[in-house]
Amino acid sequence: MKTDVAIIGGGPAGLLLSQLLMKAGISTVVLERQSRDYVLSRIRAGVLESGTVQLLQEAGVGARMQAEGIPHHGCLLSSDDQIIRIDFVESCGKQVMVYGQTEVTRDLYTAQDALGARILHGVADVVLHDVQSDAPFVSFTHEGQHQRLECQFIAGCDGFHGVSRPSIPAEVRREFEKVYPFGWLGILSQTPPAHEELIYANHQRGFALASMRNRNLSRYYIQVPLTDKVEDWSDAAFWDELCARLPAEVAKTLVRGASIEKSIAPLRSFVCEPMQWGRLFLCGDAAHIVPPTGAKGLNLAASDVFYLSRALKAQLLQGDGAALAQYGAEALARVWQAMRFSWSMTTMLHQFPDQSAFDLRIQRVGLETLAASAEARKLLAESYCGLPY
Repeated sequence: MKTDVAIIGGGPAGLLLSQLLMKAGISTVVLERQSRDYVLSRIRAGVLESGTVQLLQEAGVGARMQAEGIPHHGCLLSSDDQIIRIDFVESCGKQVMVYGQTEVTRDLYTAQDALGARILHGVADVVLHDVQSDAPFVSFTHEGQHQRLECQFIAGCDGFHGVSRPSIPAEVRREFEKVYPFGWLGILSQTPPAHEELIYANHQRGFALASMRNRNLSRYYIQVPLTDKVEDWSDAAFWDELCARLPAEVAKTLVRGASIEKSIAPLRSFVCEPMQWGRLFLCGDAAHIVPPTGAKGLNLAASDVFYLSRALKAQLLQGDGAALAQYGAEALARVWQAMRFSWSMTTMLHQFPDQSAFDLRIQRVGLETLAASAEARKLLAESYCGLPY
């Protein structure tokens, strides 16, 4: 089997890269460990930066997003019952789109099917070979048969636990990590959202987030210790704790309902350098993880795909390898900016086990600065809506 670009991982990063390359006439093969149903069952982020929206439109998968997504012109930060609104349009002239990652993935599958894309599910035993040569290849098992995929380039879009990043020699990789001492307990419920905009709540009992997927599907989170288990939390206990942390005027009108999904996610910040090694290029969670506080995970994967698709098209269609040589440095510059933003939102809004009175006062001053300073709100809005590619 031969292709121009072998893509390891069939999540949104891999599918979006394949879609952009195939539309330009570049052949791809996507190798995915899980089934399509499993990929589509994953509950992930739902806030898209303006640049991600534009990239999805360029890929030809923006129609349903534009019809069903919910544009957001701002978000709310709260501290106890004080509410600070960040007006994106007023502050930086942009907006974000609330549209679930599952729906983005579904749209990409539909578009890839229409193009006749080769997406192999249930792939196992993936090994990357000769990535520093001019003729890399990937070996794997599919439907009980050992396969060899020859290619010109390999895109590692297979997430934090995939094979792509470990294929870069350990002595070459530098990995930067911060693990946070808490997780997010999240539920999905078929209820109207608590508010028309997202609410990020700082409270002495812990952080909370009121989010949504659509006008009758809400996503809520509360900060919990890493020792907690999903079984420890009944729906009633979750709703009670969420309402205790949200502003009173929001909590009193919140609609409760049965959870249709409940999970606990640990939080970490992680970056791998370099993001390229020979003819292997890392994208998305294979190279970096952000805490979800800043809504950057899917958006960083999209910006990686933007840089890599542009560079691969220049190389394969025009013979110009300059952008490809700079892919890692260019992508990492934006990654670290998003990493700083997600870290700052996390530290400003969460309760930490070892927090001192000084730390708590610094948190309060950060929120007070946002309330008082249009310039501070502008900086937050620019980062939240997405720095330019």
